[in-house]
Amino acid sequence: MINNDMHVIVQEQLAIDLNCSADDFDKDGFVFCEAKENPGRRPFPRGERHFEMLTMGNAVIISTTPDLLPYVRDQLEGKCRDEAFNMPFVYGVGICFLPDKPQALSMPDGFDFKLLNRSSILKLYDNCKKEDFPYALSYDMNHPRPDVLASTAELNGKIVGIAGVSKDCELLWQIGINVLPDYRQSGIATVLTSMLALEVLKQGKVPYYATAPSNIASQRVAISAGLKPAWTCVYRGWFDGDLTLPTS
Repeated sequence: MINNDMHVIVQEQLAIDLNCSADDFDKDGFVFCEAKENPGRRPFPRGERHFEMLTMGNAVIISTTPDLLPYVRDQLEGKCRDEAFNMPFVYGVGICFLPDKPQALSMPDGFDFKLLNRSSILKLYDNCKKEDFPYALSYDMNHPRPDVLASTAELNGKIVGIAGVSKDCELLWQIGINVLPDYRQSGIATVLTSMLALEVLKQGKVPYYATAPSNIASQRVAISAGLKPAWTCVYRGWFDGDLTLPTS
């Protein structure tokens, strides 16, 4: 799978999620959409007042429940993209990465690395505490975005790092990673992430990696693993109280 193929797949999936057209991502300015429960959308939870905002570099796509659309339109009128992502109602910004030039990496000395399929993940649930690896695994085999792959790093028989892959939808699979504090900055996070990115691609799916703009260490892991920034998203907002717009 080459970069153009992944780009098309991602745009088509995000269009389902946001209830827009895949062509909208290449437009200029803002595109406003009414959020809908489209078949095939990634099953992230949505509240009564749902708000998403996303850009892949050109258009800013805004998808909200109907009651929020007039308010958000009014607030963003005359604004630019950067101003939109710094509005007071914005909460929860993420940067998502896609493979650029993933490749097998040299493994740090002393660690034992393993690639696990879904049937082996149950053992991780039993043997590893959720509080130690909350971003790597869901610890729920019936989760709407189930864990389907994992990679582990062991030192002297102890698991010190786990990366997991959740099947967010049919073609877009997300990588999450946790490394115990005493073993960070050792290079194992990069190896674990790279292992999974390559395996997901091997299975004909698109791996992606999401992190916060403030998490520089996590971004460095993604880049070192051969991934590059692909889109920025806002997955929730502050919308409390009465949002009735003033009448002229």
